[in-house]
Amino acid sequence: MSRKQLLLPVAGLVLAAALVLPGCTRAPSGEDPITIGFLVKQPEELWFQNEWKFAQRCADAHGFKLIKIGTPDGEKLLNAIDVLAASGAQGFVVCTPDVKLGPAVMAKARSHGMKVFTVDDQFVGSDGKFMDAPYMGLSAKAIGRKVGRALHGEFLRRGWPIEETAACAVTFDELNTVKERTDGSTEALVEAGFPADRIFRGAEKTTDVPGAFDAANIVLTQHPEVKRWLVFSVNDEGVLGAVRAMEGRGFDADTIIGIGIGAGTGLMEFDKEQPTGYFASCMISPLRHGYETTELLYKWIKDGVEPPRDVRTDGVIATRANYKQVLVDLGLEDAAGE
Repeated sequence: MSRKQLLLPVAGLVLAAALVLPGCTRAPSGEDPITIGFLVKQPEELWFQNEWKFAQRCADAHGFKLIKIGTPDGEKLLNAIDVLAASGAQGFVVCTPDVKLGPAVMAKARSHGMKVFTVDDQFVGSDGKFMDAPYMGLSAKAIGRKVGRALHGEFLRRGWPIEETAACAVTFDELNTVKERTDGSTEALVEAGFPADRIFRGAEKTTDVPGAFDAANIVLTQHPEVKRWLVFSVNDEGVLGAVRAMEGRGFDADTIIGIGIGAGTGLMEFDKEQPTGYFASCMISPLRHGYETTELLYKWIKDGVEPPRDVRTDGVIATRANYKQVLVDLGLEDAAGE
């Protein structure tokens, strides 16, 4: 399947429906097969589709049953836990649609005697602090800093005059994990010597291409004097939207350096015959988030081996020149149509 096909919404996906996909039948002799759930908040997105794909690989490798359910809101999430319990699941991996649902999710899981492993978004308790539950997430600040360093390095390589150059940061500060990305990029740029007063922030209302397009247009209107732009955001879509807005005002690959963050959305730019202002992506891999979380939960259920409480994963900078090898290294080559 090609990358473009994977980027399309999942046709006919019923968000609250459980898709029971049995793996192979190598359950331990004399024991009931282990059943594990994997709940995600946006099953139509490429990232979560790939998490499910790698979780299924884990299920096939170890011989347990995997139940995948899309849970876009709190009601569907809590109902999904009941569905899992009725299906005999002993635990589940979950990316919650709302981090404040943590106490309710943990209470319901305990009522069914189920183990919980959180992924991507970390549960927050009623006291506003992160809850003590096994978690795998992104090193958001480190990823953002990697983007900032890469932007500054390419800025220096091109020899752009600083008086003609500025940075456009398309931000979404409402969600802490993505705010850390843009804060990290800003910090790294400033530490490398880029003037803080030449970094202009545009707040997007939605973390997609249209939201970023609107946010960047406001920044461009406010700063018509800028001739060259560095662009960063919370994800690939944020940078793509900003690049599209800049292209509408005459900027191109020679006057834009945009670096996104994501699992592959921005890579379609590298398939175009002519380069665009989308210069690179800090690739984050759903391999560990899908396979490793599921495997750790399986071993916790089967062998009583408790998983680590907090695991963070990093990203890899991919450009038009090296992105195919990066995809291979991250285990995403089939997701990219290789």
